Amino acid sequence: MKKYNSLFYSKCSDIDVSTLLETDIEKGLTHQEAQKRLRLYGPNELSVKVSTSKITILIRQLKSIIVLLLLIAALISFFIGHIVEGFTVVAVLIINTALGFFTELKAIRSMEALKKIGVTRCGVIREAQSLHLNTKELVPGDIVLFEAGDILGADLRIVQANNLNVNESLLTGESVPVDKISEALQDDMIIAERKNILFKGTSITRGSGRGIVIATAMDTEVGIIAKEVEKDRKDNDETTPLEKRLNKLAGQIVWFSLVIAAVIAISGITAGKPPILMLETAIALAIATIPEGLPIVATLALAKGMWRMANNNALINKLAAVETLGATSIIFTDKTGTLTENKMTVQLYKSQNKSYDMNEVENQFIDDELKRLLQIGVLCNNSEINRKQKGHNIGDPMEIALLEVAAKFKIKRAEMIQLMPELKEVPFDSSTLMMATYHQVANSILVAVKGAPEAVLKACTSIRNIDGVIEFNEELKKEWNQENHKLASEGLRILALATKDVENIDNFPYDQLTFLGLVALLDPARSDVKDAIEKSKQAGIRTIMVTGDQEGTALKIAKDIGLIESDNFFSINGKILGQRKDWNKEIEEKINRGQVFSRVGPLQKLDLIKHFQEKNAVVAMTGDGVNDAAALNHADIGIAMGKRGTQIAKEASDMILQDDQFNTIILAIKQGRIIYSNIQRFVVYLLSCNISEILIVSIASLMNMPLPLLPLQILFLNLVTDVFPALALGMGEGDQNYLKAAPRPRDEQIITKRKWALISLYGFILTTSVLTGFFYTLSTTQDSQSALSVSFLSLGLGQVFHVFNMRLESSNILINEITKNIHVWGAVLLCIILLLATIYIPGLRSILNLKVIGSKEWTIVAYSSLAPLIIIQLLAKLKLGIRI
Repeated sequence: MKKYNSLFYSKCSDIDVSTLLETDIEKGLTHQEAQKRLRLYGPNELSVKVSTSKITILIRQLKSIIVLLLLIAALISFFIGHIVEGFTVVAVLIINTALGFFTELKAIRSMEALKKIGVTRCGVIREAQSLHLNTKELVPGDIVLFEAGDILGADLRIVQANNLNVNESLLTGESVPVDKISEALQDDMIIAERKNILFKGTSITRGSGRGIVIATAMDTEVGIIAKEVEKDRKDNDETTPLEKRLNKLAGQIVWFSLVIAAVIAISGITAGKPPILMLETAIALAIATIPEGLPIVATLALAKGMWRMANNNALINKLAAVETLGATSIIFTDKTGTLTENKMTVQLYKSQNKSYDMNEVENQFIDDELKRLLQIGVLCNNSEINRKQKGHNIGDPMEIALLEVAAKFKIKRAEMIQLMPELKEVPFDSSTLMMATYHQVANSILVAVKGAPEAVLKACTSIRNIDGVIEFNEELKKEWNQENHKLASEGLRILALATKDVENIDNFPYDQLTFLGLVALLDPARSDVKDAIEKSKQAGIRTIMVTGDQEGTALKIAKDIGLIESDNFFSINGKILGQRKDWNKEIEEKINRGQVFSRVGPLQKLDLIKHFQEKNAVVAMTGDGVNDAAALNHADIGIAMGKRGTQIAKEASDMILQDDQFNTIILAIKQGRIIYSNIQRFVVYLLSCNISEILIVSIASLMNMPLPLLPLQILFLNLVTDVFPALALGMGEGDQNYLKAAPRPRDEQIITKRKWALISLYGFILTTSVLTGFFYTLSTTQDSQSALSVSFLSLGLGQVFHVFNMRLESSNILINEITKNIHVWGAVLLCIILLLATIYIPGLRSILNLKVIGSKEWTIVAYSSLAPLIIIQLLAKLKLGIRI
């Protein structure tokens, strides 16, 4: 059989579809044919992303040029007999790899736990028998039976529809269920308007029927999106902005290291110095250049951010994704289920005499008019609230909303049906746009009617007001039609309610009705969203709503959450948007200024994200439906909803919000900005310490003086006294001020030209101070080992105290983000103890080639180590712009 898409089948008659799929609408397939097709097409299940292996996670940790250079340095150390130095570097690699591996493994396994697929079953006709099968066994040509409450397991062409109503929000973004028909369509329709097609994953809210399976597994519309997501994942560079910056910085450091080491080695050998000595010096310089602690500190800083996010109900899939959130400049957000509750609620009842605001139920007095409106909404209703399982109600969401609001006034359907037994129901019909129920009331029969306002108003001849029932003349009808249009233009869904008394149930329900009023419903904005939108504005982040829903509804929500605050806004319909290849300058200008995009399809969401990314924006995308998956995957940060999110949406995302709270995104953005600021701070700290080591060794070597620092001593400083203060800087928690600045540019480097200048200045001051102490000790004692110990301790303590130079330029010299960081004080104390241990523990002292020094040398150490802190703080006091 040749495969066709749902658009093709939507324009075919049911007979043509059954012929093309070689099936019988009444009898279905034979068991033998079904098994044959199952072998041909495979199980009806989406291809699930293979669990990330431990080997893959491990390899990720080793993809760093700094790690590669450290590995080379270790091999050279082993080759020339420096076993201790070699094992020390290897230990660094193992620690860094283990930290990154176990942190990322835990995060990935937590994400995968949320992506488990549930098993569903459905009714199928085979060989004229009704069976109940696992949806995995469905094949093209199967005849499927469905009713209210069913979740569809494949794409179907409807051949029989009984008052059929379907929730397609996960696929189309349409917040209100849509009516379905069995007749063939005449024109090419977008997915949201293919009214004779049922799609995999959508749910029946009302009615029943049967359909022919036209696609299974990855050939369904959901599967097509899943394939597009997977293809985009493979084609797309998954490297985050932070990883790119760190890789670029690492590359710069490596080349700098190689050039310095080569220049010193060649110049020394040319001057006649022993090659082995110059090779050792070159290794010392290479080790001094490389910030061995950078991978460890960066990994732990990001891991700390990931753990903080997890404690705030946000699971992060990849370490560096935390920081990328901090760079976000645009948030593309779906409406249904993300900005809204994904639950219809009654907002307003309106009678001839009064409006009743249902958002203030506790303050709402129930008079006779409101009571009558509530009762008719409950009686003309065939949905059911599930009291045992919250959120698992059966039926049309608007009918559920009518039941729920009535229950708040202690009007319950079960009790109403006892008082007024239901005798007959006339189901909603797309031709009449109304529904009616007949109820026994004493000696008469009450007909309760609800439906589309235009249809109900036309069927009414009278209207009830405060004085009773009066004639419903054309002037009054015109006023009510205007009121209906006014409410609808505000994005509300409107139903009209009416009644009449009849003598028997055979009377026609839709004439001579008495109009009672209108009821306005809405999928309301989530309570936390407005505050989150305001915070995003303060943070300089642009929030754009992209939804498959109607424009009026989208604009109503946008106004409610403060996304648009005046009539001067740009809203773009998906039909106008079209395909990206057809965009002209006028459309692109509208897109650049757009705040609300409505009736937008999945591929159009993807086009919008690509458009803004090409304009150098860092784009975060939130969503929960299948229709969001491709965009979630391509965005710089894809954010899926944990409670309502579909499997495909979670697979495509970088972060899952376990509580579905939009405000959690803002917390993540704040955390990302704090992490980036911390990374900048400890990189400046580490590199300025490393620059000082390079200068110290280089100057001494060029002056043909004894080395003030040996390779193993440099490793000790880089891995102990540098790492702990840097790690403490990475643990900084920041404050709300991080949400009051504009996002940094996408292409901004971790170390800007200004910061390179600061690093050089800091390094020069540290170098000058240490070399002064070294040369002074050497000249006064003529003991190279004492001078070596002085320079080692001076630099070690000087680097430890240097951490206090990392405060912000605007902060107080004594009370600032550094002095308030308890981790910094702990790091300072630990480093001082470790440095003392290198002198007073014999074994360690011997390995590092140090000696116990006297009070005179300790005085030199004190001056040399404190001088950089005092000098830099004095320069900062003069406001010379030398702060971070």
